[in-house]
Order: sequence, then structure tokens, then C-alpha cells
Amino acid sequence: MTDRRVPTLPLSHTGVLGSSILTDYPYLSPVQQSQNCTQFQKYKPAQQSATASLPFQLKTQEGRGSPDACYPDAPYLIWNSILLGFAVILSSALYFKQKALIYPSHVPGDARTKVPKPSHYGIDNYEDLQIPTPDGEKLSAFFIRAPNQAQAVPTTVLMFHGNAGNIGHRVPIAQMMAELMGCSVFMLEYRGYGLSTGSPDERGLMIDAQTALDYLMHRHETKNNKIVVYGQSLGGAVSIQLVAKNQKSGKISGLILENTFLSMRKLIPSVIPPARYLALLCHQIWPSETIIPTITEVPVLFLSGLKDEIVPPEHMRKLYELCQSPTKTWKPIEEGDHNSSVMEPGYFHAIQTFMEGLEGQGDFSQMEKERKSVQAERKA
Repeated sequence: MTDRRVPTLPLSHTGVLGSSILTDYPYLSPVQQSQNCTQFQKYKPAQQSATASLPFQLKTQEGRGSPDACYPDAPYLIWNSILLGFAVILSSALYFKQKALIYPSHVPGDARTKVPKPSHYGIDNYEDLQIPTPDGEKLSAFFIRAPNQAQAVPTTVLMFHGNAGNIGHRVPIAQMMAELMGCSVFMLEYRGYGLSTGSPDERGLMIDAQTALDYLMHRHETKNNKIVVYGQSLGGAVSIQLVAKNQKSGKISGLILENTFLSMRKLIPSVIPPARYLALLCHQIWPSETIIPTITEVPVLFLSGLKDEIVPPEHMRKLYELCQSPTKTWKPIEEGDHNSSVMEPGYFHAIQTFMEGLEGQGDFSQMEKERKSVQAERKA
């Protein structure tokens, strides 16, 4: 997720509103506005009766409600109104503008118009694609071919990036994977990002992810390849849902997650602290914590930056604990923050080791079925 500093409203009353409130409040006569408490005692009975009906209590230094009061509680009413107004504005922004907050596809400023191509990084063997979705959008994508076929069974990494920028900004990551692992990399651009059409939301991004997987499963060059799904941050949430839905196809050989979150509602208190009590208004849910326990037939690698300042590392650890895959690997990145984990020592080595293990496992889904069959026979 993009690191944003949200200014917080000061919560302490400064006490500078007193005199102006007294002057402007329509229920008080000039005599009542006087700071001389002796004049207050000279009110006529009718005037005193009028003040008794004021919609606030009077107070003095000795306490509230004293007949010797010199100023009302109006500043506190005003301050409470300010806080209430702030809560209304914040809740409205969270509900109606949350897509703009969660999917800042315009960050950085030229992200929707300038997409660096693989050739910019010295990669020649690639395709620049436009893929149609079932609901009429056109998705931009890069297919980077493996520089060498290192595996007995070719592997393609299906890559989903975080919530800002575009696929061009992640080409160096794909390049490292292709060169170190000898695999091809398919980089999908979400709707509303980069040069893709449409606007992003949870439902739409999942249509995009399924479209990308279906494309790889039917493309002549990749239909017999193993597919490893790789997701960073928001891309991790996309990956979890995609793998959970398609794990029984036998085509997905592995899942790699980096710095992703339990759910958007549980992430909000960390990213926007003033909105912690309004998280239930979030309709872009991304419920990874409820979906990941259903992944039982695909090995999973968890890459967690322990200095992540956006997604608390506890989110990744909890996802690891909830995961029911019999083959899951936890890799802490000691000095990694939310965006720099990929640059830390050991990051790509962990991926390489994980993918080498997948090559020796063959059809993991079939192995898992056989394992469950053996367990059932033993119980019988």
C-alpha cells in the first residue's frame, strides 16, 4: 500500500473561543455578557427566569451550575459539533471515496500515461499485450520470456503488483525472476491502472486476475507450463482469492505472498488511524484471512518485511498461521519495509529455493489427493 501521512485533528480545547461566543450568542443580553458578576446578581426576576431556560449550564471557577456563573459551556458545545462534523466528513470520505484511497492508480502523477517497457531495461524477448475481459475492459500486460529454460517443466510467474504505480515500475523484479529462475513472467495491469481501461474495484480486479490465468492456461506457449502466482501487498490479496478459486485445476504450482494484509478493514486502523472506528464502512473488503485457510493444495511462500510501516508484520504472520497448506514457508526480511523488501538480501534466494522445491514436487494437487487418501485409509 502507498505510504500516506494523514493529518490528525488536535483533540485538546485551546480555550480561545470564550469571549466571541458570549458576544455572538443570541440568548444573552448585554448585561448578561458583562464579566462583572455583581451585575449578574442585579437581573430582574424575569431576566433570571429567561437565563434559567438556556440550553446549557453555567459555570464558575468553583464549578458548573453555580448562580454566580460568568460564562456558559457554549465553547464545549461548539467543540463537540466540530468533532461530530469531522466524524461525518471522515465517514463520508471513507465510504464514498474509498476506491480513490485504496486504488491510487494515478500515483505517481504520470502512472496512467507513462508505462516503462521491458525494452527500457534491456529486455528484448517480450510481448506487449492487450487482453479483453468478459465485461468489456482491455487490460495491458507484458509477457517476458525466459532467457533460458532451466526447468524440466517450464514455469510462468503470474505477477500482481501493489496498489500504486503500474507494471512498468515492476519490470526489474520480473527481470530478476526470469534471469535467476529461468522462468517466463506474465505481468498483468489491473483495470484503471497504467494503460488498461476501466476503473478499479475489488470485483473488477478479480475478473482481471481470472482473465490473466485463463489466458495463460489457453495460450499455446504457456498452456503446459506450471504457474506460480506472485502478489505484493494488494496483489497478495488478489493472489489469495485467485489461487483459492483455481487450486483444484492442477495448473497452479505455487503461491508467493509479500507484505499483504488480513483484510482491508483490519488494515485501515494502521493506515488511517482516525478512521479506526469507521472501518466497517469499507465495502472493498479483500478478506484474505477468511480465504487463505481454504488453500490446501498449493505450496505457499510468505515474504514478510519486519520493518513494514504500512502493513503491520503481524498481518503476514497471522496469514501464515491461518494457512492450511501442508507445504508453507515463512521467510522474514529483517530490514525490509513495505516497499524495499524486494531489494533486501535473501529475498530472491528465498524465491529461488521455493521454486526449485516446486520442480521436485510434480503435480502438487495430485500429491495432496494421494496424501489425503492414505490418511483416510489409515483412519479406516
